[in-house]
Amino acid sequence: MSDLENFTPKLTADGSFTFVSQEFGESFHSHYGAKQESFFKFVEPTQLATAAQKPVLRLLDVCYGLGYNTAAALQTIWAVNPSCCVEVIGLELNPSVPQAAIAHHLFDNWNCNYIEILKELAFEHQVQTPCLKAKLLIGDARTTITPVHQSGFWADGIFLDPFSPPQCPQLWTVEFIKQLSLCLHPDGLLATYSCSAAVRTALLSAGLIIGSTPPVGRRSPGTVAAHSPSAELKNYTALPPLSQAEKEHLLTRAAIPYRDPQLSDPTEIIIMRRQQEQQTSWLEPTSGWRKRWLLGTQGRDFMGTSL
Repeated sequence: MSDLENFTPKLTADGSFTFVSQEFGESFHSHYGAKQESFFKFVEPTQLATAAQKPVLRLLDVCYGLGYNTAAALQTIWAVNPSCCVEVIGLELNPSVPQAAIAHHLFDNWNCNYIEILKELAFEHQVQTPCLKAKLLIGDARTTITPVHQSGFWADGIFLDPFSPPQCPQLWTVEFIKQLSLCLHPDGLLATYSCSAAVRTALLSAGLIIGSTPPVGRRSPGTVAAHSPSAELKNYTALPPLSQAEKEHLLTRAAIPYRDPQLSDPTEIIIMRRQQEQQTSWLEPTSGWRKRWLLGTQGRDFMGTSL
């Protein structure tokens, strides 16, 4: 799928556009608003406006896609501190996606000052200016994460933005998220739109602590993660706590994570492995948790999430 014509802009509720992936059968963003998702699901939870006070700030954008999360981050950081030197590494499977975003002029209504930077990154896969060093690594993120870790890159912010766990489980596994944790600075924050119990368990298995981020458009919250309370409290505000419903969700079979021991299994194998583990688990069936929380406001809101 290398032809730019495979991507047709789709309007979202905030006036910004997204694409629909033919390969994964999902939109790249929520229909509630692609642009607002980048700011409120990724940039705000990683507290980049605070981190921008640093002289150097490093970002790891997993599933770079259209480039919205990186664009929102640069806009936020340089509005606070124009002299902040930013290093960005983006991981992307399909180079046609960011190229199509530029070709369709999807940043025109963003008031974005960095379209030329994003264009160069999309087509040349690297950019260097006095305040920016960015590169786009093309391929399976399970493979391209290795040189990132080996280079000693420690991200102040990680954006984890693959397609949904049922459609792209390979980037939500315990093993892959462990690799991400190794690239997260001790004071850094990782943000994702997902509140799947399986994803949160994988984050916890990687030794991270987690918090719940506010819903944006859709009813379900997102997730933010950090290395430890001491690191978190050093430079940032405390992670928003999980609700009681969310805590109990982590004690059900929905919380059994995806596993990919060699970081190479196909989607079907990863899904089947989890299903088999769920079938033999002594954990509470998720249906029981649903019934308990169905009548509560928190529970109704949280039921909009994928398990």
